[in-house]
Amino acid sequence: MRNRSITLTLLAAAIALAVPPAGASSHREAPAILRTPQVDATDFYIFRSYEPGREDFVTLIANYIPLQDPYGGPNYFPLDPDASYRIHIDNSGDGKPDLTFDFRVTNTLRDIQLEVGDESVSIPLRNIGQISSDPASQDNLNVLESYTVRLTHRGGANGLLRNVDSGSTRLGKPMDNIGRKSFPDYASYAEQFIHRVEIPGCANGRVFVGQRKDSFVVNLGEIFDLVNLRHPVGGQNAESDDLADKNITSLVLEVPTECLTGGGTDILGAWTTAHLPRRRTVRNNPSFERPEDTSGGLPQVSRLGMPLVNELVIGLKDKNRFNASSPANDGRFATYVTNPTLPEILEILFGVEAPNNFPRLDLLATFITGIPGLNEFGFGEMQRLNVTIPPTRKARQERLGVIAGDNAGFPNGRRPGDDVVDVELRVVMGLLCHAFPGLLCDPTDAPSGTLPFTDGARQSARQFAEAFPYLRPPIPGSPN
Repeated sequence: MRNRSITLTLLAAAIALAVPPAGASSHREAPAILRTPQVDATDFYIFRSYEPGREDFVTLIANYIPLQDPYGGPNYFPLDPDASYRIHIDNSGDGKPDLTFDFRVTNTLRDIQLEVGDESVSIPLRNIGQISSDPASQDNLNVLESYTVRLTHRGGANGLLRNVDSGSTRLGKPMDNIGRKSFPDYASYAEQFIHRVEIPGCANGRVFVGQRKDSFVVNLGEIFDLVNLRHPVGGQNAESDDLADKNITSLVLEVPTECLTGGGTDILGAWTTAHLPRRRTVRNNPSFERPEDTSGGLPQVSRLGMPLVNELVIGLKDKNRFNASSPANDGRFATYVTNPTLPEILEILFGVEAPNNFPRLDLLATFITGIPGLNEFGFGEMQRLNVTIPPTRKARQERLGVIAGDNAGFPNGRRPGDDVVDVELRVVMGLLCHAFPGLLCDPTDAPSGTLPFTDGARQSARQFAEAFPYLRPPIPGSPN
């Protein structure tokens, strides 16, 4: 089969490069992350900006802190000031970062006090009055949240991103959406925290960090209850979205495309990681061994590239290891991709026929190397984006991305409106054997490969804005 010998050689070489493991997590699917939800990555996106007039930019979104109940007071969901939240770009194909955007937060307690009798007493709340887009109303906040973003460029300009208007390298972050009494117009309030920034060695971009409505759509409870559906090829809009009433915290960055490519590639690899001081890493994860990424003395404790890999592909015993590794060292996990267990589980539960082509070169292409002719690039689990493919306007986006003929969508990068659950269910059951016959596998290798597998919760671009930061404002904690 064409390209089979080349791909197998690459796979063998990657496995030979495997190095000792470490421990960490991502997207609540690994045991260690349960103790550190503030650094738990939930979703990661990279796409050519489809806001009109911004086609020459790439937008990156890293979501953290899962399953936020809007009413989660009195402390709500601040980012961790001990943590380093990073977005990595590989533009050389070696599975290592060529550019890293490092977000560090600061939460400043103003310690508002009230005179009670003859004593000044600190209040127990994060605000003491209404907050609006009026800067003077910020005096009602008891905690001020801010952050910096440092660009580390392998072989290029380094430094902090700087606000174009104020010149400051410290950027403001909005408070979470406590409720309608505290924030009568949260959308207008949060909009003032969209910052135009100077990017070292690059043209200007934009950044926003703050709470948003959870952008993922999934029938979460039933999927992990042994796929508790009547059948995984049932109605594609017949089940509930278990995240419909949840928020997340988003790091949204828009960067000129040429800044990321460096003029040397048409394809980018990207992923997000979070890091904590070693003292906290060891305490929260007794199995911690040795971090692969010790830049800044902060071991890696979270990692996310392609969606659902650690939930549905990596074995339970290796989930912590996987999320502490880097794409360059993913050869150690290759068997989980080339010989996946999820199709066999679906066959046991529902009688559908699992693909029989081993090793699964179609999945190796999807998750590890990129798809030939679309975004083949390097080796390692990460999102891949072919920046020569023009963005598709929101109204014309196909929720199933590439498999529906929309090459600007998943798995060529990932947009908020891409229904990655349905896409990955179909791909893992062998759809690419039918879409690319003879290249990666044959249709006879995947008897169930054309069935419309679905979790029943439908994702759509209509749920998102057509302008930066794309994700919707968060659900208020109090609707009164």
